[in-house]
Amino acid sequence: MDHNPDRLCVWPGYFDLKMSRRSGRRVPKDSAVLKPDLEGLFNAARSIGLRKVKRDENISHPRRPHGREGRLWVSASGAKEAIGAGSKEELLQLLGGEWRQLQRDRRQAEQSKNQQGPKTGDRRARSQRKTPQGQRSGFKKRSGFKKR
Repeated sequence: MDHNPDRLCVWPGYFDLKMSRRSGRRVPKDSAVLKPDLEGLFNAARSIGLRKVKRDENISHPRRPHGREGRLWVSASGAKEAIGAGSKEELLQLLGGEWRQLQRDRRQAEQSKNQQGPKTGDRRARSQRKTPQGQRSGFKKRSGFKKR
């Protein structure tokens, strides 16, 4: 593959919260995410306004050959005109902050949906509902295997 100075390579491993800086994380912890994947990175890039983006799936990072995380190619000139990122580090921090916010919003939406419980007409979901904390079921567990 020929060298193109306009392209920036962004790996999902750059944003892994569990990874140290020495292991390959390139953003601060407040811009890092849990369980980074290529789809989340692509969605974050689209949400901040990047349009010239290309995905390469099933490609492994040279320092992490065991995981096929994929990579994202971003146009440097497109990033400069769309979001004003002059360097790769600025781009990575903007991507990480947006990605973390997207994960937080999705997690809050799931929690609020779970707290609401099933809808009134949904019999299948209502039958799967667990008993409230204060109530116990009628089944009593035996304390041991003693002969009677």
